[in-house]
Amino acid sequence: MTGESDEILTRVDDGIGFVTLNRPKAINSLNQNMVTVLSAVLTEWEQDDAVRAVVLAGAGERGLCAGGDVVAIYHSARADGVAARRFWYDEYLLNAQIGRFAKPYVSLMDGIVMGGGVGVGCHANTRVVTDTTKMAMPEVGIGFIPDVGGTYLLSRAPGSLGLHAALTGAPFTGADAIALGFADHYLPHGELDAFGRSIVAEGIERALAEHAVEPPPSDLAAHREWIDECYDGDTVADIVAALRGHDAGPANDAANVIATRSPVALSVTLESVRRAAKLDTLEDVLTQEYRVSCGSLRSHDLVEGIRAQLVDKDRNPQWNPASLPEVSAADVEAYFAPAEPDLTFEEERR
Repeated sequence: MTGESDEILTRVDDGIGFVTLNRPKAINSLNQNMVTVLSAVLTEWEQDDAVRAVVLAGAGERGLCAGGDVVAIYHSARADGVAARRFWYDEYLLNAQIGRFAKPYVSLMDGIVMGGGVGVGCHANTRVVTDTTKMAMPEVGIGFIPDVGGTYLLSRAPGSLGLHAALTGAPFTGADAIALGFADHYLPHGELDAFGRSIVAEGIERALAEHAVEPPPSDLAAHREWIDECYDGDTVADIVAALRGHDAGPANDAANVIATRSPVALSVTLESVRRAAKLDTLEDVLTQEYRVSCGSLRSHDLVEGIRAQLVDKDRNPQWNPASLPEVSAADVEAYFAPAEPDLTFEEERR
C-alpha cells in the first residue's frame, strides 16, 4: 500500500477499503504525515478496480478525530508559519479530494469529531453518526476560524443554526449533525462493528437498511426559533445583544459562551460563514478558508488562544483586540487577503 504508516492503518476486505486514523492517545488528531498518507491511500484506492468502497474510522474508543495537531500549529506560528501553511494547504486539498471521491466513501463519525475530523468525515458521500457523536467546530475558542470546509457546511445549515454552532463553538450531537446537514445516517454505537461486517458481506445500502435507525429529535433544531431571530444581526455585537435580550435561557447561555471567545476570530467567522454562503463549491470555500487561516498566522490571538487552552492550560487567554467594538472592518478584511501562494484546484481538476 502506498504510504503505509502506523498512523494510518489500511486493509482491503473483499473489495472494501478500511482506513483507520491511528493516534488514539491524541484522539486521532491529524498531523502532516497523516494528511499526506491518507491522500495517497485514497488516490490509490480510487484508481484500483479491486476496491469498490472506502470506510473511514478512528482507532480507540474516544472518537474519529479531535482535529488537527494544534500544538504543532502553535510552534509553527511562533516561528515562520511555513509548516502550518503547508499543513493547511495539503489538508484542504484532502478535504476537496474527499468531497469529490468517485466511489462510496463511508465516514464513521463516532465519538469526538471536531475541526479536522469534520474535514475528513463530513465531506464524505455517506456520513454516519452515532449516539456517542460529539461534533463541533470549536475554533473561535483558540483564536482561529472554522476551516476544513466547515464554513461550507455551516453556511448551508438550516436558518442560523450554522452560525450558532460557529460562534459558540459548542459541541452538538449526532442527531444535531443530521439536522445541520453534517451527516446522513444514525447508528447505535454498539452496531458499528456489525455494520462494518455487513458492508463487506452485503454492500453499503443493505448494511444501512439493517443497522441505521431513526435519529432522536435534534435539541439544536428545537431552538431554531430564537436562534434564527438572534443571529440575524449585522455584527457579532448585535448578535450578542439580541441573545442577552432574549427571554430564552439558552440564548443567554450562548451569549455567555460567545463572550469568552476571541473577538477578532468571532468577527472573521461571521464574515467567513456569510461569504461562504455566496460561494458555489466546496473548493471555492476551501480557497477562502486557506486565506483566512493564513491570515490567522499574522494575528495575536491564534498563538495566545492555543497557549491558554493547550500549552500553559491556564484557560485565561488575553485577546487582542480585547472586545468586539475594538475589532475594525480593516482587521476583518485583512484575513481575506489572497495568500502567497494561493490554494488552487486547477491541477486536481485536470
